[in-house]
Amino acid sequence: MIALQLETDILGVVDVQPTFMPGGELPVAEGDAVVPAINALLGRFRHAFATQDWHPPAHGSFASAHPGRQPFETIVLPYGPQVLWPDHAIQGSANAALHPGLEPGKIEMIVRKGFHPAIDSYSAFFENDRTTPTGLDGWLRQRGFRRIFLAGLATDYCVAWSAEDAARLGYDVVVVEDACRGIGLPTAPGRTTMDDARERLAAAGVRLVAAEDVR
Repeated sequence: MIALQLETDILGVVDVQPTFMPGGELPVAEGDAVVPAINALLGRFRHAFATQDWHPPAHGSFASAHPGRQPFETIVLPYGPQVLWPDHAIQGSANAALHPGLEPGKIEMIVRKGFHPAIDSYSAFFENDRTTPTGLDGWLRQRGFRRIFLAGLATDYCVAWSAEDAARLGYDVVVVEDACRGIGLPTAPGRTTMDDARERLAAAGVRLVAAEDVR
């Protein structure tokens, strides 16, 4: 059981958008199942922020922007390896909005990611060059938050990268695993990006817990 410290704990709701749910452009299996789980968590927290994938058309992370390439291939861009995705989370589209079923009352801050055409952004804290900040760290520190709980989509990408960066910045970080869903792309025989993410999170000191243990 983790006892919440209501003034210094905050829940981060990562990319809970229809574009990542069944019927969306980049669906995560059972992605819609996170909505009721996150709403239950929001009822326990006093403070929350959200992230929102927010891409311009022809974004550099889209396979369609690279002739001859297919979704889920990996290429090297100036900032490093980049998985190419189907077009998704297009700015202003209904599927790029936060899911309408989310309870918005506790969400104080929304960080939009991936709006620069030439660089993707998985983490809530940095662009994919891992050095260009989003400004979230400054906001959290000014508000006095010390422990971050993360939930949302997808476990092995935006949730995991956000958790790693938060730990690197000195926060106590908890991932509420059953309030997340992952993509699980293969990385080696018998391994997926979910296995890799869990190992990286453990090495960074990030705790993975169940929602029922957060009170």
